[in-house]
Amino acid sequence: MNFITVSGPPSSGKTAVIVKTIDAFKDRQLSVGVAKFDCLSTEDDKIYEKIGIPVQKGLSGTLCPDHYFISNVEEIVQWGIKSNLDILISESAGLCNRCSPYIKDILAICVVDNLSGINTPKKIGPMLKMADIVVITKGDIVSQAEREVFASRVQAVNPSATVMHINGLTGQGAFELSTLLYDEKQNHDTLINKELRFPMPAALCSYCLGETRIGESYQMGNVKKIKIKELEEKKKCSL
Repeated sequence: MNFITVSGPPSSGKTAVIVKTIDAFKDRQLSVGVAKFDCLSTEDDKIYEKIGIPVQKGLSGTLCPDHYFISNVEEIVQWGIKSNLDILISESAGLCNRCSPYIKDILAICVVDNLSGINTPKKIGPMLKMADIVVITKGDIVSQAEREVFASRVQAVNPSATVMHINGLTGQGAFELSTLLYDEKQNHDTLINKELRFPMPAALCSYCLGETRIGESYQMGNVKKIKIKELEEKKKCSL
């Protein structure tokens, strides 16, 4: 079974891109399933069910969605294999720009949209920089010049990625994307012993364990403090 990971910021158009790409896969008689990961709630699984796509939904709740994804991805892969899928697509939650839910040797797609601003590619970390394919959506809402500038900013951040434009409403560009995704040589029966492309965000502090009070005396564990020059100089003077 081919396994593909799709991630991107919130409301960038991940589900629309996946749905239009699945339509192209159906024309090739390929069996496709989706694993939808999210934080608190999602209705996207109903969208896939409506078009007859096997889907599993996982909500991370109070946990980091990245950590939740990687802790459950092997179970999802085994479900896909038992369901006799040719392709399994995992759709991540609308992640923070720091997140990195990509696995070595597993095709990684990042979906970003033109409306997020031309400086957004610089603000996105491993989620964009480590992707194999970057899909840019909502290009029909901005000018040609804005599309080109945004695409060049994406290419500057990730020079090795294939950059594509897809219209999530009409599906324009989805067929071209589908031709890049399925590879008979990239079949996987397990992800055990595979590695992440980049370490996930690290945090194990008192707030992770349920602390709600504010103040340095309540902060323990992996805590990172902001450096304010004026306050540091004041502390030195008092010493």
